[in-house]
This record gives sequence, structure tokens and C-alpha cells, in this order.
Amino acid sequence: MGAAGSSALAGLGLPALRLPAQSRPGWLGVAALGLAAVALGAVAWRRARPRRRRQLQQVGTVAKLWIYPVKSCKGVPVSAAECTAMGLRSGHMRDRFWLVIKEDGHMVTARQEPRLVLVSISYEKNSLIFSAPGMDQLVLPSRPPSTNTLHDCRIFGVDIQGRDCGDEVAQWFTNFLKTEALRLVQFDTKLKGRTSDKLFPVSVQNYQVAYPDCSPLMIISEASLGDLNTRLEKKIKMEQFRPNIVVRGCEAYEEDTWDELLIGGVELKKVLACPRCILTTVDPDTGVIDRKEPLETLKSYRQCDPAEQKLYGKLPLFGQYFVLENPGTVKVGDPVYLLGQ
Repeated sequence: MGAAGSSALAGLGLPALRLPAQSRPGWLGVAALGLAAVALGAVAWRRARPRRRRQLQQVGTVAKLWIYPVKSCKGVPVSAAECTAMGLRSGHMRDRFWLVIKEDGHMVTARQEPRLVLVSISYEKNSLIFSAPGMDQLVLPSRPPSTNTLHDCRIFGVDIQGRDCGDEVAQWFTNFLKTEALRLVQFDTKLKGRTSDKLFPVSVQNYQVAYPDCSPLMIISEASLGDLNTRLEKKIKMEQFRPNIVVRGCEAYEEDTWDELLIGGVELKKVLACPRCILTTVDPDTGVIDRKEPLETLKSYRQCDPAEQKLYGKLPLFGQYFVLENPGTVKVGDPVYLLGQ
């Protein structure tokens, strides 16, 4: 058999036939080539077969879906949402596609201005409607004019742009927070998002986000919140953790073990756990920052493995970040399946 025939068989995991040159009858070369053709045909047939369906194990049910149009403002509960590579979407309302900034472009969140969590948002007729205590409602078109200024913004030290939403809404936020002049910007999918390699000190999946902290989707189970509340003197709400998908019907912290999920045809893959900061101590009903709970309690039992401290430091973990593998629509009531091999 020639060198090409030997290489082909070796590539298929079949042993090459080794005989002295003088003992190689002509028929052997023909037979070897025939064997190679059969082997290659078998591989082609295997590749042509449909992929074996992966095992599905139901681990829960979607209890709630939340979209947070403006970073740090109240979430909007929805019964169904399109799951895109950059987060949940309902019409033109998209998750964390709007951001409050200072005039120098630095982000403003409830870490600096806790009362941002009191800003409610509804979506009607392709407009966002803003409400807040002591403020008149403000109606904002879901898309600012393309001629509006593009601002250079900074989120946790990473650069990203946003299109200015106009003077009226800028003054509205400034008046409500009674602070220095603020602007509201909107992300546009034509702009470049923050890439995952800029967000983490270690390598994770390659993806982009607009204004979320770390990833397009965050999932928490009701059971995990229930367990945390057994450890707290004052019970807290899920809204303090700002998840996109809330799952019921599983054990507490079972979401820690989920790697790939299937929800209504949408496939998701876990990126990492969600490290928790002082934002969790802002009461969503009063806009008052406690700076202690539930963060202190979480630190007592939800620390990362020492080997992962380069990634998480000493921040406690609660909830899991996911990215999109296959797009589609998710609905409240959808079964949540763990994808096996």
C-alpha cells in the first residue's frame, strides 16, 4: 500500500498493513484501497446520520421573567420574551439597553444612587414610560433619533458607547435624584458591545454585552432565595438580586450544577456564578441602601472555592450567569431541562 493509503487508514484509527516490498502481490494493493474506501464510506455515513438527541432532565419550571430596560431601575415582568445573544427582548424593550451616566460618561447605578431602584418603567406603543415618586410620568420613544450624540461611556472601567436620549429625560433623572447633571443613553446593536475577554481575569466563552454587569442572562431559583431567607432576620425579595429568569421546582442552589439548559427551544450555557456586591443591600421598595444584608449573611456560607478566588475574590456567589447557544422564545410556565450528553 502506498503512503497515501497508509495515512488514510491511520487517520481513521485503522492499522496500516506492513509487508516486505517483495511479498506485496498486486491484489493486496487493490484490497487495501478497497478497505480504505469502505472505512471512509463508514465515516461518511456516520457523519451523515442525524446527531443523537441529547438526554433531557427536567429540573424546574420558569416562574418569572424580568427585563430591566434601564440599568439599576425596576424590572418589567413579562409573560414571554425573545431570548437573544444580548439578553431578553420584548418588542423594542431590551434588557439593560439604557444607562444613566454622568456628563463625563461614567455609569451611574444604584450603588451610587440607590433611589434609581424606585424608577418604574412600562412599555406601550413602542415607548418607555418612566414613573417615580414625586415625578410626573415621562414618555420616551424606544429609539432616539440617529442624529443624537454618541457618548463614550465607562462601565467598570470598560469603554462602550451609547446614544443620547435627549434633554427632557436627562433633566427628569437629574431632578429625581437631585444630583449633578445626568444623561440617559441607549445601546444600539450597530455599536460594539463590551466583550467577555474584557470583563473577566480568566478566559470564558466569547460573547458581547451591552450594559449588564457580566453576561446577557442571569438565573436564580426560588428555592435558593427561600434558603437564604431562613438565615435572615428580615426577609428579602427576589428583586434585590435582579435575575432575568426565576426557576421553581428545584432544590436550593441546584442551579449551581447546571451547565447547559433547554427552555422552550432556547439553549443556554453557563458562564460562571454571579458574584454579589453592595447593590444587593438596596431595598427595592424604599431605595435605602443597608450596606450589610443580605451580603454579610451570604459571605458566611456562599464563598467560592479557594481555587477560584482569582475570578471571584471574596464576593459571595448567588445565581448563575448564562449565555445563549440557540435563540428562541421563553415563556413563564416553560419546563426547564438540563441538557445531558
